[in-house]
Amino acid sequence: MRSIDRRDFLHDSAILAALAGAGLASESSAAEKAATAVKKGQVNDQLRVAVIGVNGRGMSHIDGFAGNNRLNTVVTTVCDADEGVIGRAMKAIEKKQGKAPKFEQDIRKVVEDKDIDIISIATPNHWHALAAIWAMQNGKDVYVEKPVSHNVSEGRRIVEVARKTNRICQAGTQSRSSKGLQDAMKFLHEGKLGKIKVARGLCYKPRGSIGKVTEAQPIPKSCDYDLWCGPAPKAPLMRKRLHYDWHWVWDTGNGDLGNQGIHEMDKARWGLNKHELAKGVVSVGGRFGYVDDGQSANTQICVFDYGDCELIFEVRGLLTKDYLGAKVGNIWYGTDGYMVGTNYRSATAFTPKGEVIRKFDGGGDHYANFIQAVRNRKNEDLNGEILEGHLSSALCHLGNISYRLGDEKPFGQAPQAFAKDKDAGETFERMEKHLKDNKIDLEEVKCRVGRKLTLDPSTERFVDDKDANAMLTREYRKGFEVPAKA
Repeated sequence: MRSIDRRDFLHDSAILAALAGAGLASESSAAEKAATAVKKGQVNDQLRVAVIGVNGRGMSHIDGFAGNNRLNTVVTTVCDADEGVIGRAMKAIEKKQGKAPKFEQDIRKVVEDKDIDIISIATPNHWHALAAIWAMQNGKDVYVEKPVSHNVSEGRRIVEVARKTNRICQAGTQSRSSKGLQDAMKFLHEGKLGKIKVARGLCYKPRGSIGKVTEAQPIPKSCDYDLWCGPAPKAPLMRKRLHYDWHWVWDTGNGDLGNQGIHEMDKARWGLNKHELAKGVVSVGGRFGYVDDGQSANTQICVFDYGDCELIFEVRGLLTKDYLGAKVGNIWYGTDGYMVGTNYRSATAFTPKGEVIRKFDGGGDHYANFIQAVRNRKNEDLNGEILEGHLSSALCHLGNISYRLGDEKPFGQAPQAFAKDKDAGETFERMEKHLKDNKIDLEEVKCRVGRKLTLDPSTERFVDDKDANAMLTREYRKGFEVPAKA
């Protein structure tokens, strides 16, 4: 291990001075604080990071941690169940650090490695919770991608293990570190738009067919499929691609609610200033426009009842226009105006007549925020602390539970799910028009109308519904069990 040296200090100081001159210092404040923690000697050793899962989002983790002199972090280990996908990661790390990292295929060996300080997790969803729990039980701090869990129970277990082991655990909801959105949320919470009655999350992102197979597909020879499946059933591969398309299969993914949508779900709840799960949920939708091996909805509405307000989430995987300027973003409706967020860093507040009140913009460094908390040993420094990650991830799971427990019904019967709810009813009408615009014959297809569920937020369990409560967890394969208690 090495400490930050004078050359690194001067280099970082020059960068910060340049950023300040360009008016961008706010975006690097977390990095500056983390670097300051090193310079003050609070923790002056280099932090050694293992990145688990590098075929997609893991490349961002590598960019954030590999050879980062300002944060004094280095990626020493790359782990992936499929050795065939690690090439880009190994080359990128070698380029930044001067030598290639160690590769380890078995995550169990990585979490037990005493020469690793941090585990950064970007695996498929079904591995997030167990990887985080194993890492913290072995004394590691954790950065875990969204959703932090594959089901509701898993998320609560991560929170409990983090508390029991006193480890730092950051959820990968990076919008929480954006200065523009921090300011926008403060604006909402201070009542500048009155009482926020509805928060809307939008995931209007094109998702094409993943194809249809008639028999089990071969597993890449470079992949240890037993390790890849981990906590999930080790079932035959019944889709064309092992990688990425796992998002649309229930055993491993959570649909677009838990893929792109979790970001917008998190921001929607953040704007409502709610720090628990909703009291009720109902979801409707379907997989329209093609027949393929995907199981999750490509068109979906979820309505979450918080009593004094509600959160409405929309998924659209077919081509669509924006809504009030947003496609992948949020809208918060207050008694004195509304706010629209169109990305991870900006939002605009409007009067009820649509006149601009104020614009918010500014980025941030979620990885640097995490490192700052690791060095200070303060959970409260985290912008995406694991409890926040759990609550937002769990909302996605609740919506999918309602949807999966639903029945196929004619479109004319679907609005009954939103009886007396004007905002939800209007949302369904727009969804119908969206499907018609995509040439979906609503007389020929049916809509899955989810079960209306009541939840006790204090216990995170459904009220008098055995079927729904059974879906709060899953059966685990031997050796890959997420503990029922911390």
